[in-house]
Amino acid sequence: MNSSSSSSPSSTSKFLDLGSAIGQKEVKKILVLFLGLAASCLLLYKTAYPLPQELHVNNLTSPRPLLDHPSSSSPQTKRVSCFFQRSKSISFREVLENASTENRTVIVTTLNQAWAEPNSLFDLFLESFRIGQGTQKLLQHVVVVCLDPKAFDRCSQLHPNCYYLETSGTDFSGEKLFATPDYLKMMWRRIELLTQVLEMGFNFIFTDADIMWLRDPFPRLYPDGDFQMACDRFFGDPYDSDNWVNGGFTYVKSNHRSIEFYKFWYKSRLDYPELHDQDVFNKIKHEAIVSEIGIQMRFFDTVYFGGFCQTSRDINLVCTMHANCCIGLEKKLHDLNLVLDDWRKYLSLSEQVMNTTWSVPTKCL
Repeated sequence: MNSSSSSSPSSTSKFLDLGSAIGQKEVKKILVLFLGLAASCLLLYKTAYPLPQELHVNNLTSPRPLLDHPSSSSPQTKRVSCFFQRSKSISFREVLENASTENRTVIVTTLNQAWAEPNSLFDLFLESFRIGQGTQKLLQHVVVVCLDPKAFDRCSQLHPNCYYLETSGTDFSGEKLFATPDYLKMMWRRIELLTQVLEMGFNFIFTDADIMWLRDPFPRLYPDGDFQMACDRFFGDPYDSDNWVNGGFTYVKSNHRSIEFYKFWYKSRLDYPELHDQDVFNKIKHEAIVSEIGIQMRFFDTVYFGGFCQTSRDINLVCTMHANCCIGLEKKLHDLNLVLDDWRKYLSLSEQVMNTTWSVPTKCL
């Protein structure tokens, strides 16, 4: 009895300690379960009643889905897709960082709904990278700046580096014909955005989406030029600013000269309100302030960077083909499809072609 009596407090204490430990574990499990249920309820509420969100060029924030847009139309799938788009918002700087090369160079293009529709220009643009020589690896460095929500949605289905730039008061979704008021606004928005790219310390190639990339153009860039631009017509001298320039393809290094020049270029739109960026460039390129800025300009030979204004004379050397000197989406689509057909035929040949004969332009005459 004494032995039993003396051990009773110790046994009771051990039993209570064991009960306390078990109780704490159960409490923790209940807390974890409660927090999980609370988070799920909050997610469903936010999905059903999303908070209004505005994106502006000032904060340069873009919603990008973590996953590709799913094809399933189930409510659960839609809720998850919506959640990822809202929660994985990243800044324009982050999009550029994700896409940049080791030397901080990105390839930038712009896109609206009209050019983003299935079987439209964006599909041809991406296809050219896939079938070009040495261009597949460059796709990871392409940043697509989308000018309307539908363009962003389509881009996000096809490409990882898409950024939605909202422009207040202007609808950029439809086809913008050359030199119309909305076209001018779109061109100047582009110059403004590219200025910001330079200010963030990124070099860039800007390319219109109606340019087919047939070869890696980087080996054809000049090593000593701050600002390098394609031409509608090239007259033989890469230093001659009187070449007929085309702003659809430019390579620009980020430095104080290029930043100051782009700021001056953008400001000059106020002096020429009815002209687009390319025509304003032609107005200001000989001004004294450009010489004072000290920017070094180079202009690309159309042998390497051709277009419908002046097609490349040698398919063995051509890097890009641009649907320039062509107004109208349907005409561009028709002739750019012919460009890719010509390129596929060239790739199928066992020997180099001595004389280049393009099937274009036909409708873009």
